[in-house]
Amino acid sequence: MNFTKKFLEETNKIVEAIDSAEIEKIADILKKCRDDNGRLFFIGVGGSAAHCSHAVNDFRKICGFQAFTPVDNVSELTARINDEGWENSYKNFLVGSLLKKNDVVFVFSVGGGSKEKNVSVNLVNALDYSKKIGSKIISITGKKEGYASKNSDVSIIFNISNNKHITPHTEGLTSVIWHLLVSHPLLKINETKWESIK
Repeated sequence: MNFTKKFLEETNKIVEAIDSAEIEKIADILKKCRDDNGRLFFIGVGGSAAHCSHAVNDFRKICGFQAFTPVDNVSELTARINDEGWENSYKNFLVGSLLKKNDVVFVFSVGGGSKEKNVSVNLVNALDYSKKIGSKIISITGKKEGYASKNSDVSIIFNISNNKHITPHTEGLTSVIWHLLVSHPLLKINETKWESIK
């Protein structure tokens, strides 16, 4: 079997194992957030940070959310890293945004962070602060043992059997899930461009 066919077969197996009921729970939480005038904060690192910026656009434009991410303002992000440390940069963005109980923090992360392994500690600290405030936490990850999946109200954890492909499958399918959500009838309020052209 060639690499392409194998990779696509892995993808199909991961998609088939996703619990659709968990995605419906996320849609319900997000609808309540918007109905209660809550805000939606996306946090992620690396490729997931780019996903956060894309998701902010989609949730604002298609679903009418007040959506934000710390990675969209490079001046503030780098100032916080310089002055307050990488590990506190996302947490302090949430502090500066006056995070409230009716807001939602949405994590995109391959591993979900780890205090013990000193990986993505900025996510860990942001989640600890979110829990302290009482905000709902949603995550999409590729590792069930990660901090995000263990500390979320709802977490989509991809069941990836090939350890060599955890990152590409997680990051690729994260995009599928958030595009599903912005297309969900509970959340979508505006037509996307090509669908609106008759």
